Amino acid sequence: MQLNNNVTEFILLGLTQDPVRKKIVFVTFLLFYLGTLLGNFLILATIKTSRALGSPMYFFLFHLSLSDTCFSTSIAPRMIVDTLLKDATISFSECLIQVFSFHFFGCLEIFILILMAVDRYVAICKPLHYMTIMSRQVCGVLVAMAWVGSCVHSLAQIFLALSLPFCGPNVIDHYFCDLQPLLQLACTDTYMINLLLVSNSGAICTVSFVTLMFSYIFILHSLRNHSAEGRRKALSTCISHIIVVVLFFGPCIFIYTRPATTFSVDKLVAIFYTLGTPLLNPLIYTLRNAEVKNAMRKFWSKALVSDDRL
Repeated sequence: MQLNNNVTEFILLGLTQDPVRKKIVFVTFLLFYLGTLLGNFLILATIKTSRALGSPMYFFLFHLSLSDTCFSTSIAPRMIVDTLLKDATISFSECLIQVFSFHFFGCLEIFILILMAVDRYVAICKPLHYMTIMSRQVCGVLVAMAWVGSCVHSLAQIFLALSLPFCGPNVIDHYFCDLQPLLQLACTDTYMINLLLVSNSGAICTVSFVTLMFSYIFILHSLRNHSAEGRRKALSTCISHIIVVVLFFGPCIFIYTRPATTFSVDKLVAIFYTLGTPLLNPLIYTLRNAEVKNAMRKFWSKALVSDDRL
């Protein structure tokens, strides 16, 4: 494993080097990040305090919002601060930490989305056995396995990064550290490492996406045997999940399932799944879910009443 690199820090070019555009990026993505925190914290607080949201689906939604918050936080704060700097640099160790945290919470989100699909399958196709199959203990074990699996995936990314020798160029044409832009700077043949990257991150994205889409197609097909009201409620929930899956996996598959080449559109695509999806997820789940909206109204009512008493 290569550890003796001449490069101790990297220069992040960010989205733009134009001073005026940097200010626009700062304001825009500060608002994006604050919106992400507000939306996801609201979902976390609502699920935690509402007795009506005690089903496994909302247990998984709680962890999805948690992973969204951490996923965005692994990228956004540093990116926002870097727009205020003339030269944004990141040390080699900080770069590795960012790679680990980014992949950890991104992979965790993928696993949670899979668990949410499993939950919907059992709820719709095995309704009489739902509470037995998806018990609190089973859900806890599944989420714990998701955390462990994410850690294994992220450690694999770190081992790949540590195997790269850097002996000259240190300018990353991106706004965060990831293996794809790092491969462009390595002073060695990166064919095998890129192959491992595609077989790791690329395979997780592609296989998970195909599995999820087939599972939701099967679930929607099985709705024929349900009542009109049951079909309406299940369809609304499943469509919300499908929208989230497509928005998250589309850009990920584009980035991680191709050879180690960079395109000018890569940074814009990365914005979509690093900052856009965590912001949109709370909106999608709240706007299309009556139970969450009602619970949020009660949560805000209690909060306002408490403030009035104070």
